Amino acid sequence: MSRVPLLQFRTATSEDIPALVELVTTAYRGEASRAGWTTEADLLDGTRIVPEVLADDLARPDSRVLIGEDRSSGELVACAHLEAVEKAAYFGMFAVLPDCQGAGAGRALLAEAERVSRDELKRHRIRMTVIDVRHELIAWYERRGYRKTGESHPFPYGDTRFGTPKRDDLQFTVLEKTLSGD
Repeated sequence: MSRVPLLQFRTATSEDIPALVELVTTAYRGEASRAGWTTEADLLDGTRIVPEVLADDLARPDSRVLIGEDRSSGELVACAHLEAVEKAAYFGMFAVLPDCQGAGAGRALLAEAERVSRDELKRHRIRMTVIDVRHELIAWYERRGYRKTGESHPFPYGDTRFGTPKRDDLQFTVLEKTLSGD
């Protein structure tokens, strides 16, 4: 059974980098990730994010990493990266602790990311890339109003900062949603 934390949100700082690397790795890679439904353990080995990439994300203007913390314990439960790119916000690095998946933490953080994109980054569209064979995850986003754009991007084979693929047919599909308040 999933834990149901009540989240509070904040923007990450450089002091959060080690905890963020641990959260993202736990959500996506290795045996611990199999406790949740977002695991990529059958697709990729190795790291999902490295401290240097996170530090760059935090340093760029119009870029931030959102954190969802459990209000009662202060535990880091969820995170996502947002960046204003051209006329849209890019949403990535979305991670929820495996034992909190399926209990609303992801939906709450996604809603906060959409609010921040619209109200603070002043973007009325939000875009993301998802590994195209992650059909269940793509369907989850589609139920929340995201649509495939028809665009795709190659997987960064050979760049071990994002993991070591276990198959040679991975690519990203682009999803997009128009945010209300236009």
